Amino acid sequence: MKFHVNRDVFSEAVSFVVKLLPQRNPQPILAGVLIEATADGALSLSAFDYEASARTTIEAQIDEPGTILVHGRLLNDIASRLPSAPIEIFTEDDGNVAVVCGPARFALASMPVEEYPAIPEVTGESGLVPGEDFATAISQVAFAASRDDVTPVLTGVQLAVANNSLTLVATDRYRVATRAIDWDGGQAEAQALVPARTLNEVGKTFSHGGNISIAFSGEADREIIAFTAGNKTVTSLLIKGNFPPVQRLFPEQTGHYSVVSTSELTEAIRRVALVLDRSAPLRFTFGPTEVTMDAAGGDQARATESVDATLTGGDEVTLGLNPQYLLEALGAVKSEFTRITFTSSDNANKLSPILVTAQTSVEEAAHDSFKYLLQPNLLLR
Repeated sequence: MKFHVNRDVFSEAVSFVVKLLPQRNPQPILAGVLIEATADGALSLSAFDYEASARTTIEAQIDEPGTILVHGRLLNDIASRLPSAPIEIFTEDDGNVAVVCGPARFALASMPVEEYPAIPEVTGESGLVPGEDFATAISQVAFAASRDDVTPVLTGVQLAVANNSLTLVATDRYRVATRAIDWDGGQAEAQALVPARTLNEVGKTFSHGGNISIAFSGEADREIIAFTAGNKTVTSLLIKGNFPPVQRLFPEQTGHYSVVSTSELTEAIRRVALVLDRSAPLRFTFGPTEVTMDAAGGDQARATESVDATLTGGDEVTLGLNPQYLLEALGAVKSEFTRITFTSSDNANKLSPILVTAQTSVEEAAHDSFKYLLQPNLLLR
């Protein structure tokens, strides 16, 4: 095999396919990037670890078609540091792979192509979502997924298609985040539980412009989902199991709420929480004209701060909240103001969650569908 390719185009392609590879892989063969050069001038790069795959095709001058498999992260490190000149890659007589760019020359060990698993092919129905909206929705939801592998279903983000809408939902039992965006496609209804880590990479990769094609494919133990935009495709094996029906937890009535500046509340929480012991809740008092934060930590450290707020539909509310969980919600709101709604529960012995949504101004709610439900903590003082 032998080909010439633009340095920047090749470096970007290698970077894309290795992003989903785990840092440590129990099977060395899965650390490779498969490069296939065809006579029609197409150069395909792929990476696969049995759970997720990434594939892209770029143009190149193909002198001799062929297929090679080389260590992905090493190739990425090399490609990103090559001088600004065309790259020539070819198979040497001893079986090694030569990478030549200007005065730089590298020899890489070739891995056995025949031992590499077949990249998943997607044949199911697909639909389109706006790339920028999908990336924003992922950033608003995926952070709420659990990082504890003890309950695998909670480490994923549920994607549900219904009524020309794609809804993303994630939870770690203590909070729930959800967002819906437009769906254009023949798939009337579908559900997929996608690992949050993979979905985050999809959001980062496909965040700039254009539509993303999402296809549901496979059956039984090999159900997969594929995301395609331009010349790039990412597939992911779905998480098996029943995702909890958390959508029913969101309240219908939202008449008792406080509206506050997102940035002002964010900065105040960061300051006051400095004195808190790890995992301790932060005390919030939502009054008619302000929200006050009060924290007490070790060594008699204490901090208080108030931020202007407008309370509507009820009396003053005092509750304890995980400051990091609330900060992540405020970062996901993506609006100048935030509405914090106080819900009610039929269980008098259980604290009612708060509902966080976007607010365009003090008086007007935002039009997006982002919702975040957070369970308060018990205050011991």
